[in-house]
Amino acid sequence: MLVLRALKLGDLLVAVPALTALRRGFPEHRIVLATSGWLAPIVELLGTVDELLPTPGLSRPLDVTAGSVDIAVNLHGRGPESGTLLHAVHPRRLIAHAPDAPDGPEWIDGLLERERWARLVRSTGVPADADEVAIPAPDTVPSVVGAAVVHVGAFYGARRWPAARFAEVARALAARGERVVFTGGAEERERAAEVAALAGVPVTEVLAGRLDLTGFAAVIAAARLVVTVDTGAAHLASAYRVPSVVIFGPARPEEWGPPTAGPHIVLTDPSCRRGDVFADDPDPALLAVTAADVVDAIERLGIGRVEAAV
Repeated sequence: MLVLRALKLGDLLVAVPALTALRRGFPEHRIVLATSGWLAPIVELLGTVDELLPTPGLSRPLDVTAGSVDIAVNLHGRGPESGTLLHAVHPRRLIAHAPDAPDGPEWIDGLLERERWARLVRSTGVPADADEVAIPAPDTVPSVVGAAVVHVGAFYGARRWPAARFAEVARALAARGERVVFTGGAEERERAAEVAALAGVPVTEVLAGRLDLTGFAAVIAAARLVVTVDTGAAHLASAYRVPSVVIFGPARPEEWGPPTAGPHIVLTDPSCRRGDVFADDPDPALLAVTAADVVDAIERLGIGRVEAAV
């Protein structure tokens, strides 16, 4: 079984319910996941995938011998690019939305992304629960346990909440005795260091650029709280049921938000959402959320009473 989902960390994690259902529904198949190679540490954690086929996007044919695939599953999109790639390997059966698969379900715009792919799997007769997001924690010992993780990273400027606001939240958490650490990619270490300095937190608590993907997942799994924008960190918090406050900008939480039954609070202002996920500047829906809003949400999660200046 060849499953296509060649995207980023958060995209992989919202496909976990579908992948889990596929594993249960097709126990006799060897499942090969075509996804970004750098996601290998997380793919290994899932326990539902037998092999990763490094696939950096849809610009080149899949490295699969035509006719060798019994079932192909399109968890990437609805074509034409993704559908064309899967048709090219000539699978015996294709599980996909219409029109890629004539017998597949119709694509519904605006659907919760986890439900979209769980629904696709259910169309084959296999039960799938969109809220089945849990994944095992890494075996590696986390570098920090029980911390309040402030994840300052965001791939695009549209999701970049102001550093000063992250700092206000971090300062408030530190003031009540929480250990606060700052995460992000290597390219975000300078921003994380800026947030730490503004918050009055030692630079030694800046983990951005110091953790590999396994180490990052381990820190999230062992965290007391995660504060982040809509990124892979938010989806890891969902996977480990770690209390989180997730600030949404251009994306709609109705499509990408955490399970409503979990210890997670979403903050945004849909009335001013611009919706351009690739913009260089922060979306107005993101900027509408203040540090005080985040602090209030943390209190509602039961983490404790804190105070913020903004």
